[in-house]
Amino acid sequence: MPTFSELGIRPEILAAITELGFETPTPVQEKAIPHLLSSEQDVVALAQTGTGKTAAFGLPLLHAIDPELRQVQALVLAPTRELCVQITRDLGNFSKNLPGVRCVPVYGGANIREQMRGIQRGANVVVATPGRLIDLIDRGAIDLANVRIAVLDEADEMLNMGFQEDLTTILEKTPQDKRTWLFSATMSGEVRRIAKNYMRAFEELSVGRANAAATTIEHKYAVVMMRDRYLALKRFVDAEPDLFGIVFCRTKQDTQELAENLTRDGYNADAIHGDLSQQQRDRVMERYRSKSLQLLIATDVAARGIDVSNVSHVIHFDLPGEVESYTHRSGRTGRAGKTGISLSIIGSKDVHKVRNLERQLKTHFAFTRVPGGAEICERQLLTLIQKIKEVEVDEEGIERFMDAVQLDLAGFDRDELIKRVVSLEFNRFLEQYREARDLNVDMARKDHNPNARTREKKEFTRGTGEENMRSMFINLGSADGFEKGKMLGYLCGITGLTGQHFGRILLKDMYSFVDVDARHFDEVLGHFKGANYKGRKIRVDEGTGGHGGPPRGDRPNSSYSDKPRASSFRPGGKKFHKERY
Repeated sequence: MPTFSELGIRPEILAAITELGFETPTPVQEKAIPHLLSSEQDVVALAQTGTGKTAAFGLPLLHAIDPELRQVQALVLAPTRELCVQITRDLGNFSKNLPGVRCVPVYGGANIREQMRGIQRGANVVVATPGRLIDLIDRGAIDLANVRIAVLDEADEMLNMGFQEDLTTILEKTPQDKRTWLFSATMSGEVRRIAKNYMRAFEELSVGRANAAATTIEHKYAVVMMRDRYLALKRFVDAEPDLFGIVFCRTKQDTQELAENLTRDGYNADAIHGDLSQQQRDRVMERYRSKSLQLLIATDVAARGIDVSNVSHVIHFDLPGEVESYTHRSGRTGRAGKTGISLSIIGSKDVHKVRNLERQLKTHFAFTRVPGGAEICERQLLTLIQKIKEVEVDEEGIERFMDAVQLDLAGFDRDELIKRVVSLEFNRFLEQYREARDLNVDMARKDHNPNARTREKKEFTRGTGEENMRSMFINLGSADGFEKGKMLGYLCGITGLTGQHFGRILLKDMYSFVDVDARHFDEVLGHFKGANYKGRKIRVDEGTGGHGGPPRGDRPNSSYSDKPRASSFRPGGKKFHKERY
């Protein structure tokens, strides 16, 4: 395998990347860098996310820049602000020994006048999102007439996000004889069309099979009842104390609510989505990169371009509708040759989506069970013991306190002291999972018994069938904007309990039934005394698990329907609604 010095890279750039720790080029870098340095043709490069594509196009791009020419000579287009910032940062690091090379990021959510001033000061490389660049073009604030190289990074995602017209407008402003490099993780029909429409006769470089999953990622799925996904997520996190992951949800609202519920339950989590300001997004990402956060809850678009080292897990709380989205999500882990896990937490009706992903990605998805309480407690205990064994003792720092500590603990023998240390860290998990129920769906029963789902639905309408749960009526329902996840979060927020204390949730239009841990039932009812929701008095009472409608006096005057509302999410659909993200 060649070294970077054998790829033809300039000494100044080689010194910069060596200082950054670059040693051996990745396959896409090994294949693309020499080709882009020597060929004048346009290029389409296909490689998985996380394989080093920024350096693959960034290093040859910097070779083509004339530092004396204070005009935009290279243009890099990226789908999101996070990716735009990441590429700019990387190019700045690569060019630290090239005086006169100025790289300016251009993206929405930041001060446009500051970006305009950066261009006016003589930017010769511009990294931009299409929408903000169109804005600058309309203002006459940028001239693309001297662009020598145009790079379309994550081209498939830009098309999925509806940027095709913007790309046409932008590329029409650039010279026809420029070189165009298109980089993509997947080769869809849309990507091929954009290559034919906007590029001259091009060469195609491919690293790995088209649309195949990265070999460094292990794909898993767990099957639970849809209402148990949140509990399952917490169990997977608790069972992996060193987990450092990204959890994907479908919408901005789901993302924010999940992050709030996790935070309320004691997890280090925060959300990133399109409703946050750039300052808020930067603050969340800074916390995540420093590992102050264990879990980053994200939408597909907000997570585009997130390049954080050592992400161990990508968790799909909602499966995406397109294989390309799954590929991009999963690519947040298993980067730069490291291994990672892509875990999907699904309901039984979504198993066919997993089978479709297996077929299209040509890879195996391993079935995994949601960990039980005993397993979680064992893993937590072993992790605690390992931390105690590995902790570095600051002899000098604690010496002054040791006499007092030994005096206070003199009454405990070794075994008692160990028990107390373990209990101090461990009691929460023992209490939480002491009587934890099995969340796993029996797939064998469902796969071979066509009446299983019908029977399950009937069992649900009769109640939980569990002696330790009681059904509670509450006069809030889907007409008040609630779905099951939001209702669970609302109940946890009012009562201070965790999701573990609530079971099945049956939503109606004007009211709902919720199974509550019998030991806390009266406590839960007490929390709602005098409570209001948006000016409406809340009433709670013992329910019947869904039988016979609401208690007398709570029946709505108008008729109501139990039919679910139509969802705006269309699995497999190609249309992307930017306003949702």
